Amino acid sequence: MKNDNCIFCKLANGVIPTNKIYEDDDFTVILDASPATKGHALILPKEHFANLYEIDDQTAAKVLPLAKKMAKHMTDVLKCDGFNVLQNNGETAGQTVFHFHVHLIPRYQGKDQILNWSHETFTDEEMKEICTELKMI
Repeated sequence: MKNDNCIFCKLANGVIPTNKIYEDDDFTVILDASPATKGHALILPKEHFANLYEIDDQTAAKVLPLAKKMAKHMTDVLKCDGFNVLQNNGETAGQTVFHFHVHLIPRYQGKDQILNWSHETFTDEEMKEICTELKMI
């Protein structure tokens, strides 16, 4: 299902012109219009899913192999020194467009920063409690 009001649906399906670097039946990969680095690209499913919670398992299973394929190709061509594969869910996590997408961000030594976050400290007891809450087995 496509969403007629979604900018990323329009980009992924060719309604709006893009700097497309890859396309198959399920995905379009475009250069990000506001890149963090040279070559920063987005994997966009052609179908609309607001986020990771909504994407169907069949489409989700194809995302990581495509990210790997693109990262390898982009690293070979751009000669970058590292690579971030990033996917945000929800405003608090940095999602600004509510169409599932994956950022492919080449990194270059001495030219940019890695992604940063503050590290929290938990006691052994707190870690065990969190583990108990999250355990699925």
